[in-house]
Amino acid sequence: MKKILVTGALGQIGTELVVELRKIYGEGNVVATDIRKTEHPAVEGGPFEIVDVLDGKRLAEVADRYRVDTIIHLAALLSATAENDPLLAWNINMNGLVNALEVARERGCQFFTPSSIGAFGPSTPKDHTPQDTIQRPTTMYGVNKVAGELLCDYYYHKFGLDTRGLRFPGLISHTAPPGGGTTDYAVEIYYEAVKHKKYTCYIAEGTYMDMMYMPDAIDAIIRLMEADGEKLVHRNAFNVSAMSVEPEDFAREIKKHIPEFKMDYQVDPLRQKIAESWPNSLDTSCAEEEWGFRPNYDLEAMTKDMLENIRKKLNKQGA
Repeated sequence: MKKILVTGALGQIGTELVVELRKIYGEGNVVATDIRKTEHPAVEGGPFEIVDVLDGKRLAEVADRYRVDTIIHLAALLSATAENDPLLAWNINMNGLVNALEVARERGCQFFTPSSIGAFGPSTPKDHTPQDTIQRPTTMYGVNKVAGELLCDYYYHKFGLDTRGLRFPGLISHTAPPGGGTTDYAVEIYYEAVKHKKYTCYIAEGTYMDMMYMPDAIDAIIRLMEADGEKLVHRNAFNVSAMSVEPEDFAREIKKHIPEFKMDYQVDPLRQKIAESWPNSLDTSCAEEEWGFRPNYDLEAMTKDMLENIRKKLNKQGA
């Protein structure tokens, strides 16, 4: 049975991943860590430790205490937040990653960290972006992700560390609030639709980006970590996605459930610039061929599920 340590466990991915991992591997076998502690199933449902990933000694102590054999490193600043404070982003995103890799190397742990479509840039082919292609991002977040992909490759080839990773598109979830990403509008639009039946979008009309529903992202992480390593060619940066969508696509689908919903635009120049530097759609064939990646949710199924769960959540909160 695996013993897993998750950094950044209270972030957008971690909050849902920790809960799912505990269902599979047992509550006591998944150690959630973050720099803060709040009331959440990821905190209350099993072991939880306060860990700053910039403190490598503390991270090592926790890994040893729980005798972990797998590290899932999620702690990072996201795209828009990183662009507002690039030096802080470099420190957290890169030095935190090095610390986690070193802890994994010294203990022979299996290792996962996510990459992103942010690893691509304006010179990358926009449509059906290949698995292996030019990567010249123009954001600090993107630079971090490319460097992280290469660093994980290095640890695999140099030290034999079993590193694995996914290039995530925009991730959509009804559980965790937006965390400073460029694609956060795709979460906000559902909440605003339920609460106010209108939304002002900060991404311009006609801007395509790849997206994925969080249950598919969680499933992809678990399936990749369970995959036969002998069959993995790319290991650290598999393109994964479920849908290529523009803001109007979300609005049209929401209107099927909330006919009075209306959307207008007030474009955020920073996030729009970031969005325009990313691909419109990704080629996910390598993930499909090497470990059987298959998303379950398209835009229609995701919208139905998002709206249902947000209504339940808001009703419980009395909103």
